[in-house]
Formats: sequence, C-alpha cells, structure tokens
Amino acid sequence: MAKRALVVVESPTKVKTIQKYLDSKYIVKASMGHIRDLPKSKLGVDEKKGFKPDYKVLPAKKKVLDELKKAAEKVDALYIATDPDREGEAIGWHLAAELGISKSKTYRIMFNEITERAVKAAFQRPGKIDMNKVNAQQARRILDRLVGYKLSPLLWEKIRRGLSAGRVQSVAVRLLTEREREIQAFVAVEYWSLHARLLGTHPPEFTATLREVRGEKASLPSERETVAVMTALHGCEWRVTSVTRGERKRNPAAPFTTSTLQQEAGRKLHFTAKKTMMLAQQLYEGIELGAEGSVGLITYMRTDAVRVSQEAQAEARDWVGRRLGREYLPDAPPVYRARKSAQEAHEAIRPAFVEQEPKAVARFLSRDQLALYRLIWERFLASQMLPAVYDTVAADIRANDCLFRAQGSTLKFQGFMAVYVESREEVPETQEDEVETEAVVPPLVEGERLRLRALDPKQHFTQPPPRYTEASLVKTLEERGIGRPSTYAQILSTIQEREYARREKGTLFPTELGMLVTDSLVPHFPEVMDVEFTAGLEESLDKIEEGEADWVETVAAFYTQFSKDLARAGKKMDDVKKGTETGDACPDCGKPIVEKWGRFGKFLACSAYPECTYTKDLGGGRVKVADEPTEEICPTCSKPMVIKHGRFGKFIACSGYPACKTTKPVPLGIGCPQPACGGQLVERRTRKGRTFYACTNYPQCTFSVWTRPIPEPCPKCAAPFLTERIARGGRTTRACVRDECGYKQEVGPAVA
Repeated sequence: MAKRALVVVESPTKVKTIQKYLDSKYIVKASMGHIRDLPKSKLGVDEKKGFKPDYKVLPAKKKVLDELKKAAEKVDALYIATDPDREGEAIGWHLAAELGISKSKTYRIMFNEITERAVKAAFQRPGKIDMNKVNAQQARRILDRLVGYKLSPLLWEKIRRGLSAGRVQSVAVRLLTEREREIQAFVAVEYWSLHARLLGTHPPEFTATLREVRGEKASLPSERETVAVMTALHGCEWRVTSVTRGERKRNPAAPFTTSTLQQEAGRKLHFTAKKTMMLAQQLYEGIELGAEGSVGLITYMRTDAVRVSQEAQAEARDWVGRRLGREYLPDAPPVYRARKSAQEAHEAIRPAFVEQEPKAVARFLSRDQLALYRLIWERFLASQMLPAVYDTVAADIRANDCLFRAQGSTLKFQGFMAVYVESREEVPETQEDEVETEAVVPPLVEGERLRLRALDPKQHFTQPPPRYTEASLVKTLEERGIGRPSTYAQILSTIQEREYARREKGTLFPTELGMLVTDSLVPHFPEVMDVEFTAGLEESLDKIEEGEADWVETVAAFYTQFSKDLARAGKKMDDVKKGTETGDACPDCGKPIVEKWGRFGKFLACSAYPECTYTKDLGGGRVKVADEPTEEICPTCSKPMVIKHGRFGKFIACSGYPACKTTKPVPLGIGCPQPACGGQLVERRTRKGRTFYACTNYPQCTFSVWTRPIPEPCPKCAAPFLTERIARGGRTTRACVRDECGYKQEVGPAVA
C-alpha cells in the first residue's frame, strides 16, 4: 500500500474544511501559524555575516512541531498549503526545513478560496516553495527586528522604559501627529453663502445658489457684504437664462481589497480594522453550515488585487440575470484596474459561491459575521453590474448683476444600486456646493420668469483637516505605499496598544506620548520616519519578491545609514528622563522643579531627587476626553448614565456626579463562558489596585481571569475568546481561556 501524504495548513479550522475534500491518503494537520521565529531574548540577526537570521522553534510550538514530525514519519510527500502570501510562503519554508522531507517530495499548494473545486484544482498542479517570496518576508522581518530592537532601548534611555518603535508604526504615528498639529495651528476664516428659494410656472419650489456677482465668482467674506448683495436684489426681476439637461453615470466600486474592506467595514459597520480581519479570517477558513459541514464562504482576505476569476464572473452574471434581469448586466464583465504594486496572481475578496446568499447562511453566522459577509457578497455582485444613471439639470438664473444656479439630479436607472451602494467619506463644508445633490428642479425654460419666495443667507467657517479614522488612515497608508494588506490592521492595533494613539468614537487621536516620541525620532532618524523613504522600502521588498533585488543588499543599504543615525541619536537626542525646567521652585526644598515623563505620563518633580521626593501629577499626559452618552439610566437617581475616562480607563457613571456617585464597569463585549450564565465580562480591580476580569452577574457567577480577554476565538479548540498579556518591552502572549486546551501564541515585538 502506498504511503500517505501530509498536508500542512495554518489553522485547525482549515483542517476540517480541507480534509473533507481530499481522500484518505492525505493527512491534514495545522501548524498554528509560525513554528519558528527570531528569538525574543536577543537580536537574533548577525549584522557581520550578511544579516544571517538565527531562527528558533517557538517554545509554544514545540508540541505542535513534534506532532507534525511524527505525522511526517508516516508519509513520503509533504504538501505545504499555507496562506498564499509572503507570510504563508515563509511558514511553509520553515516547516519544510524542520520536517525533513526531501525537496523533491515537498510541494507548494495555493488556493484563493477553500472550496472543493479550488482545493482539488490546486492538488492537480502542485508547485515548489518560492524562495523570492521567502526572502521578501525575511527582509521585512529582519528590517523590523533591527529597527525595533535598536530603537526601543534608545527610547527607554531617553524617555521611559517600556516604549517601542517600529519601522512602519512610527511613520503611522507621525501622520497622526502632523495632522493634529495642522488642526492646532488652523485659523478658521468666515465666509457666507446666499440661497434663493424660487417658484416657477410649475411646482415645486426649488433653491438656487449665488455663483457670480458682476461676472466674477461670488465672494461673501462677511455678513456686511452679504447684506449688501441682498439689498441690491430687492424688487428686481428673476429670470431663467439657460437650462442644461444631461445624464450622469455612477459606476460601481471594484470588489474589495484588504484595505477597501477595512475602510468600508469601518464606515458602514463601525468595525475596527482588527475586528474586520478577524471576522474575514473566520469566513475564509470555514463556517459550519449544518449538514454541509465546514464551508469557506469567501476568498482569501489579504490581497491588493481586484482581479476576479471568469468562473466567479459567470456565477455573478447568472444570478443578476435571473434575479434582477438582463438589463442590469453589461455586455461583457467589467475589468477593474489594480494599483501598480498589486499582486495580480491573487483575486479580490469575493464570496466563494454567489448562490450562497447571506439570508441562506444567516442562521449559521454570528451577527457580525453575517454583516461582513453581506457586505462582501453585495459589493461583489454590484461590481459586475451596470452603472446607475441619473438625469441631471442645471439652470442659470439672473437677477440684477447676480447669477444664481440651481442643480439637481433624479435617479433614472438603479443599475448596481439595486444591490449595493458604497458609503462615502464625509465631505468638508467648503466642498459641499461642488457635490451634485439629488434635489428636484421643476421643468424650467429659458426666459421663464420666476417668483422669489425668500433669500436665505448662511454663515460658514472654513474647517481644519479632519482627524484620521481607522478607515481614512488605512486609505492614506495604502495611497502612500506604506505597509501592505497583511499589516494594516496590526499597525492600527499596535499604535493604540502602545498608547501612541487612542480611538474615540471612531476617530484616532495621537496621545501626548505619541507626539513626544515622534518629535524625538524625526530629527535624528530622517529616513526611518520619512513617509516617502518607507514607501520606497516597500517597493524594494516587492522587487525582492519579483526576483529583481537581493534581500541582503536591500537590508544592508538600509542598515548602513540607520546605524549611523542610531549612534548620532545616542549622543544628541534630548534626555526627557532628566526633565525640562519649568522655572518654578520646589515647595519643599526650594530647588528647581522639572517636568518629567513616567509610566503614567507627565508629572512635576524636584530636581534634587532622591534627596527631595516632591512630585505632582499632571493628569497622566492624557488629553481630557468628554463623557460619552449611553442608553442606561442610573438605578439610584434615574439620571442618564455616561461613559467617563479615568486614570485606569473607561467606566460607567451617573451624569449627576458628584450628587450621585453610582458607577459600574464598562462591559468588554465578551459573553461569560459559564453555561447558561448570560452575563458579560467587565474589568474590575482588587482592593490593592490589581486588575482582573469578571462576570457582571457576580456574586451569582464567580468566573474571573487575571489576563485581559480579547474577542478572538481559540484557533485550537474554538473557545469563545483568548486572553492577552503584554509584558515589558511590548511582547504580547495570547492563550486559550480553557486550561485543558493549552493553546499559547507569542505575538512578536512591536509590529512595523
């Protein structure tokens, strides 16, 4: 009897989905992600020997690797079926090196969707591990390690311990910081607009806006100029001088890429980028659909391509033709243009099966899974349909020396909008007049006389540039070539976990600490902190993947300048730890008072420390945040409850404070795992101030854990959540809440 073949995937969820598509000679096992990485206790990169990495088996993966080795002894072929990207290629390369099966019997299998047709087709054309992809991943990992392990100690020395820096995260914080400075420096300018409510021969009443005065573009800088124009219009004749009718098309958006999915899920569903990727991973790897078993519902979710397979296009056209009608379909499937750096071998994010409609699988999905799946499904269907068509009208109306214009549009043909409408970013007030609205303008003819019903002046002020949201920051990172699809969500999570940025009501604010670190790094590391340089380095990584550049030469070119900057910064960077003189004297001993940074932010201290121990807290270095409303009513006094921000984070309190001091913890959004409990997990503190997490139904329910729960199911046993611990230096460890499971995963130092 022929020996069997070992197929290695990354997650246990994929094991169930893929195993049912293969016959019994294939043994499908999961590596649970990376099995080897650079050691956490040292740099692990030999700078003098071509940046040779010192890979070690991760302690948490020794048991997994032992099981894989035992399975490898019983087979004569190895199929690497990890994710179809650089990271997946590198995981496969590490696996092949550890499992010891000959290169001639080691094959690389890739598929963009975990469906029977895709999996079986991949096994019909196995390939080999792509060392160009592996080297591109190695270059990124080593660059990030060099920056993180070299810069972080400098920040510990100059600012405070526990800080971290990353090759890409630091640039992202710089973008937030520069935007905040623009907002702080912004000076609002007053301006006015003038609108006329008019009535023609035929109803309804409509509005026209002042565009020109005496043949020049209207400029109304103040109320005085506006009143002067209104006075000149008193009692004059209003007449239509021209009417232009036309047609406008609104094209459907391309199917989702990673960044556009994160942006749209942020705008429409209010999901963080991290949550979006977690849910997309679940939909990709497989959902239990009753008798069908585990089924992958979407294609691979880390992609910057907008290409769609012919089979998927045919399925979409068939669905639209049957459900909506052939008149909604273009003559040929549309072709969307990808960004220059896109990996065209991949596909866009789309449903694996168009016939698997959201309503058909709704009962098997969580509310959030269903919302994201519906978004992907509708967006893809819409992308294969005809544009929406509007009838447009623009009427110029003259009164005295003034030209007013009325614009409007009405929907004539829904097209793709019968299925899906893309959300739009908020339009700044200064651009509102340029956006064509769907206002109704009645039938007008040239020369028609109109009746003025009212003049409506409006005061405006120019607005500062908006702060970034997660969606708009992802868009900016992509547009400027910073990072890649697989890194966006982790970048956003990292800068918030390190307290360099905070997210309030969907908006990202740089913290005072984030701005301080940025200000310290920018003068001394002009390349590391430069947006254009970081984007150029991403292009270099792409060239390594394409076989057009050598990874060692790329790392060496970066490191030569970086090491010089590092040595110079060690001597010249301001030592914030020593503090900045305030000009005040210590009330205890009379010595100068200095402003310092500590673990909890800014504080004042005596320069004579340790002889004098006088200190004064300055509010933790955090910007005061307004209370957030809730739908809860205080059980004590019946006033509304609000979310407040204290030294130890958010908490719910009565808005009647200090008269009413009722408080309660903020739920984490994670249900208690105890059977039939129905409670929610919240953050609590012991009498000595130590943080722990417990059920809202205490004391009836006594469930509690010391490490922070995160809403991410265990990839090994599918427990409802993991726990996360962040150690000094930024190393994060995630573990299963179930002791008997034993799952534990180290997430490396600060991600770039």
